[in-house]
Amino acid sequence: MKELLMAYQGEMALKGLNRITFENVVMKTIKYRMQAHGKFKVYKAQSTIYIEPLNEDCNMDSAYEALQKVFGLASLSRAAVCEKDFAEIAKTAVPYLENELRAAKTFKVESKRSDKTFQMNSMEISRELGGVLLQAYPHLKVDVHNPDCTVMVEVRDYGAYVHPDKVKGAGGMPVSTSGKASVMLSGGIDSPVAAWMMAKRGLSLQGIHFASPPYTSERAKQKVITLANKLAPWTGRFNLYIVPFTEPQVYIRDHGVPDLFTVLMRRSMMRVAEKLSRENGADALITGESLAQVASQTLKAIVCTDAAQELPVLRPLIGFDKVEITDIARRIDTFETSILPYEDCCTIFTPPHPKTKPSLEEILAAEAAMPELAALEEKVAQECEVVFIGSGLGLGSKRNKQKEEN
Repeated sequence: MKELLMAYQGEMALKGLNRITFENVVMKTIKYRMQAHGKFKVYKAQSTIYIEPLNEDCNMDSAYEALQKVFGLASLSRAAVCEKDFAEIAKTAVPYLENELRAAKTFKVESKRSDKTFQMNSMEISRELGGVLLQAYPHLKVDVHNPDCTVMVEVRDYGAYVHPDKVKGAGGMPVSTSGKASVMLSGGIDSPVAAWMMAKRGLSLQGIHFASPPYTSERAKQKVITLANKLAPWTGRFNLYIVPFTEPQVYIRDHGVPDLFTVLMRRSMMRVAEKLSRENGADALITGESLAQVASQTLKAIVCTDAAQELPVLRPLIGFDKVEITDIARRIDTFETSILPYEDCCTIFTPPHPKTKPSLEEILAAEAAMPELAALEEKVAQECEVVFIGSGLGLGSKRNKQKEEN
C-alpha cells in the first residue's frame, strides 16, 4: 500500500481544445506548491492529477492542506494505492479507512472501473467490498442515500485507489490563465476578499497599498503586508507596491472641496494605480467596493471614480453585504488581521458630511483648481516601495522602485 494525493479538475473540463493550456498551468502551480512539503512526483492521467510522494520525508498532511488552496482543482482525495486485485483492494481498504469508518454509523461504497479488463464490474466491487467492511466493522449499517462515510474505489489503468469521499477543492480557474490585475489593498475586510475572488477566476495579482505617514503608522503598513502573505497561499507570489501618498492627500485636503474630498482622493489613487498597472503589465484594477456601503461607494461616486482613468475596474463584491464579505474573510483567514485597529489613509481627513451624489462636472472643476496634483501623483508612483510576497517566503524583501529602475 502506498499513499498519494489525487486532484480532480473542475471548470477546466469545459475548455475544449484549450484545456491542455489550463492543465499545464495548474500542474506547474502544484509542483511549485509541493516543494515546501517534500519531494513529489506530479503527473496527469484520465482527467486526474496524481501527486505521489517519492520518499518518507514528505509531509502528506501539509501537502494535502496546501492543495486545497490551489485554484482550478474541484476536489481532492487522499488515496491508498494497491494492485488491481480485489483481495488487495479489500486488504487495503480495511486498515486505511479505519478512522473514518469507526467514526461513522452508516456507509456506502462507490466504485468506478475505467479499466474494463478488471474481472469485476463496479456494482460487484461495491457489493463485495461492502460485505468485507461490514464484517470488519460490525457497528456499521449501509445507507446508500445519506451515509456518514462514502468509501470510494477507483480501478484505473495504473492501479486501484481506495479513499474516503472527495474533499471540495478551491475551484475556479488556475491563477494567471485570465491575465493580470492590480488589487488595491486598503487593510480592511473587503479588499483581501476581492483579491481572493478575482484570483479564483484566474487572475494573477499585484497589490497596491496607499500609506500616508505620519498619519498612518508602520503597524498599519505591516498589517497590509500580513494580509498579503495570507493571500499568497491562494494567489501565489506577487509584488505589493506601497505608495507614499501623504503629499497628494495633504494637497487635496488643503486645496480641494471639503465635501468632495473622499472622491477626489479615490480618483487620485486610481490614477496612481493605473500608472503602476501599465508599467507592470496589469490590465485591470480590482477594488473591494460594495454598492452603497459608504459615501464613496454610491453609484454617483463610483461613476466619478471610474472616470479618473481608463483601465477596467473589477468590483467582485459590488452586490455583497457586509455579512457575506465577512464570512469569506473568515474562511480565508484574513478577518482577524483586517479588524486590527490600525488606521489606513482612507479614514484620515474624512469630511464630516461627504457628498454622496457628486457630479463629474463639479469633480473636474475641483481638480482644475489643483494644478500640482498630477506632478505629486507622478512622484509618489516613482517613490513606491516594493515588497515581495510569496507563499512560505516570510515577509519578503523590500526595495525602492527608483533603485529598481536604476
